Amino acid sequence: MPDRNSIALPPSFEAETIAALAKALAHPARVRIIAFLLSRPGCIGGDIVDQVGLAQSTVSEHLRILKDAGLVQGAIDYPRVCYSLDPDALAPLQVMIGAIAARPAGADAACCYTPQGCVPREADDNPDASHDGLKPHEEV
Repeated sequence: MPDRNSIALPPSFEAETIAALAKALAHPARVRIIAFLLSRPGCIGGDIVDQVGLAQSTVSEHLRILKDAGLVQGAIDYPRVCYSLDPDALAPLQVMIGAIAARPAGADAACCYTPQGCVPREADDNPDASHDGLKPHEEV
């Protein structure tokens, strides 16, 4: 049975990339910008502000965050910048989400890892059992 020290973790640079991608996607306005860019083929110019319904400065800041994460590319088409999605940018996040989705339900059924070690799953199924010293539904 694998223990928590044998689990393959992504290299730290991938973990940083995945975290940056997740952070960039963690705002509804940025998700709307991505959805709008997905809805149009090619490059989008000034339409983003109208579609997202936010001030130009706010949209520019959200686009900056998306560009810093690598999700959006901007090309200058004077007098404006034309934005498009980078289809390869989400690859590290896609790999991690795919690994989570592919994991069989109950993969760790034999045991639950805690700081105290491996706790048999049967104890974990008992709603009265507590590994943190609190009773079920007790506030910290």
